[in-house]
Amino acid sequence: MRCTSKRNKAIAVVISACILLNGCGSIAYEVPYDINTNVSAFRFESADTERTAKSFASDICVVSEDVIAGEEIETGSESYGSAALFDVNNKRVVYAKNATAQLYPASMTKVMTALLAMKYGNMDDVLTASENVLIQESGATLCGFKPGDTMTLDQALHGLLLYSGNDAAVMIAEYISGSVEDFCNMMNTEAARLGATNTHFVNPHGLHDENHYSTAYDLYLIFNEAMKYPVFNEMIHMDTYTTNYKNSVGEMVNITYNTTNRYLKGDIQPPTEVTVIGGKTGTTKAARSNLILLSKDSAGNPFISVVMKAEDSDILYLKMNSLLKVID
Repeated sequence: MRCTSKRNKAIAVVISACILLNGCGSIAYEVPYDINTNVSAFRFESADTERTAKSFASDICVVSEDVIAGEEIETGSESYGSAALFDVNNKRVVYAKNATAQLYPASMTKVMTALLAMKYGNMDDVLTASENVLIQESGATLCGFKPGDTMTLDQALHGLLLYSGNDAAVMIAEYISGSVEDFCNMMNTEAARLGATNTHFVNPHGLHDENHYSTAYDLYLIFNEAMKYPVFNEMIHMDTYTTNYKNSVGEMVNITYNTTNRYLKGDIQPPTEVTVIGGKTGTTKAARSNLILLSKDSAGNPFISVVMKAEDSDILYLKMNSLLKVID
């Protein structure tokens, strides 16, 4: 009886497989991405006229090795840690140098913070600053929020992306998850979902921690996902933003956020025929100078470029312009 039961189950499995593969109707079977298995990154489809196995990476660029286009900048390849240029529409890696090297992302971390805020938050929700916004670390960029200050998520995101406020990152993290620790768990879960498996976050802002790291390629994956939200593209394109929020006693506080992006400030000019939309900078003593950028060619096609661990800001933008010249 047991043998008969097992045989019937086996026959049922074979019949089901035949139906799937031989196209009785249109059937789709999806398996979510899982970093712990090598067989879950595919979507199997069946149709009357076509059989396909669509990979998880079919809609993104994939880095497997260095891809060198053009010459290194005059200061040499050792003046930065990694760099990459991605053709978004054509899913093509135009340039890659050490793109999977684990480095400190500094405030480029805030792209992930913004992504989760846009994914799970409501722009009109009101956030209240806790004592945790009083970050004491030397050199930390702060919007100046105090415990009890209230503002919308939209206002906090502007402070996060334009001015790179670390206190804004803490406010957003606590609003989304209740605590910074729980938010970091969300960050790592989202990174894994996107395939950014060489990344690990321990805070929402990017202040230095040895266990907080990412790669140029992983940052591309995160930034590429954030670009799906129109509000993100609008904010990273702004050079300045002025708003009013309330302090703990209900008084209005006026504040202006200016971008940290030297392209948008007008300090640096991109190559001819390339339009810089915006991006996210990141600077700490350990991480050095960093930038992830969205640009478009003369036809309006988007490109994402990343430079990590440049020796200083001048070298950062020199190397970034050498990447953008490949677009031109």
